[in-house]
Amino acid sequence: MSEKPPIHLENRTESGDKKFSPTAANNRAPISEVLLPLLSPNARVLEIASGTGEHALYICKRRPDIIWQTSDPDADSRASQNAWAREAEGRIKSSLDIDTMQEDWMHDLAEFDAIYCANMIHIAPWEAAIGLAKGAQKLLKLGQICVLYGPFKEGEKTAPSNLDFDASLKSRNPAWGVRDLEAVKHIFELHGFNLTQQTAMPKNNQILVFKRA
Repeated sequence: MSEKPPIHLENRTESGDKKFSPTAANNRAPISEVLLPLLSPNARVLEIASGTGEHALYICKRRPDIIWQTSDPDADSRASQNAWAREAEGRIKSSLDIDTMQEDWMHDLAEFDAIYCANMIHIAPWEAAIGLAKGAQKLLKLGQICVLYGPFKEGEKTAPSNLDFDASLKSRNPAWGVRDLEAVKHIFELHGFNLTQQTAMPKNNQILVFKRA
């Protein structure tokens, strides 16, 4: 039997179903500072690849008006997301089994005002990013946004640490890798989105905001 592929690259601790991510603990505050002003009042947000679920709870505690839908193809991650959601007084919905590489993953979903995805497209085949853009086109209306967080390559401007990270990812799985910003922009443009905001974040990460055109 083949080994289950990893879904993250960090040492996580746990308590019951709750999992604790060192990365989420470090980046949730700076991410929220950029993300929250982008979200309209009473926004309904779909998070793709929600990991432990800690981002969802942190953001909903800062914005009590938001309704957040977590998701993940990994059952243990969904259990963690649901465990953290119990602290959100119903504003974080039961996690969905979503894999953006699956055709028509977006069918039968409720309406959303925004999609958020952090640290997914580099630890997944490129088809996952294409599926994300395709699904965003189906789910979002004119002016609504899809927000990505993570490392990206930008030619000669690429941070050396991101080049090293890219090599490390490819050594683990040739289908993985830090994605080229222009390639990401291209697939979203093909599906009706324009890159309207690019914000530098700690540790050579970025937030990209794609708006439905």
